[in-house]
Amino acid sequence: MRIGSPAATEPRPSSTPPASTGPDTASPRDGDADGVLRGYRTQGDLDTQLLLELLAERLHDYGCAVRRTVPGEVMTAVGEALGRRGAGRIVVPPGLDLASLPAGTEIVADDGLSPAALDAVDGVITGAAVAIAETGTIVLDGSPDQGRRALSLVPDYHVCIVRAEQVVALVPEAMTRLTPGRPQTWISGPSATSDIELERVQGVHGPRTLEVILVEPGPEPHPNS
Repeated sequence: MRIGSPAATEPRPSSTPPASTGPDTASPRDGDADGVLRGYRTQGDLDTQLLLELLAERLHDYGCAVRRTVPGEVMTAVGEALGRRGAGRIVVPPGLDLASLPAGTEIVADDGLSPAALDAVDGVITGAAVAIAETGTIVLDGSPDQGRRALSLVPDYHVCIVRAEQVVALVPEAMTRLTPGRPQTWISGPSATSDIELERVQGVHGPRTLEVILVEPGPEPHPNS
C-alpha cells in the first residue's frame, strides 16, 4: 500500500500478530477537549539487529523481496537484484550515489521524464527517509536520493536501499525524523488493491514489485579498495 497514491487500500493482515517493540512510554493526557485519553507507545526498545529482523519479517509478509547486505556489498546486492529481474534501463535519482551498476545497465536520468517515459524503463532505484519495523513501512520524502514521487509510483519495479540507521520501531519515532510539508510516500509492500470483485491485484497504483536492499551495520569500504 502506498499512502498518497490513488485508490490506496489496506494490505492483508499478517499471519502472525505484531511483535511488541517496547513498553508504553507515554502517559494518557488528561483534559483533552473531547475527553479521550491518548496514551500510546512513542519509542521501542529493540536493539538494531532485532529491529532489522522485524522489518524484514514484515516486508516478507507483504510479498517484498529483501536482500540483506553490509555497506561494502551494497552494489553487489543491487547488481544481483537487477540481474535476476533482467532490468537493463534504470532510473536513478541524481542524489543517489551508486558507485557502479552491472555492465550493460543503462542509467536513465530523470530530467522531468513523462509518465510514459517512466513506464517504459525497467525500474527505479531509490534511497529512503525512514523505515518502520513494526508496520513494515518505508517512507520516502522527496530527498535527493529518492527523487520526485513519480519515480516510485510509475515504474513497475522499485529497488529501495534502506540502511540500518534509518530503521525505527514505531510510527511516532518515524514522525520525529520527517519534515512537515515535504512530499511523503508511505509504502507498506508492493502496490495492491482488492477493489474489483475482491480479487487482489498488484501494480495498479504503483510498482508491482518492491525489492528492498537492507544494509546492516558493518565496516564501510576502504576508499582505495
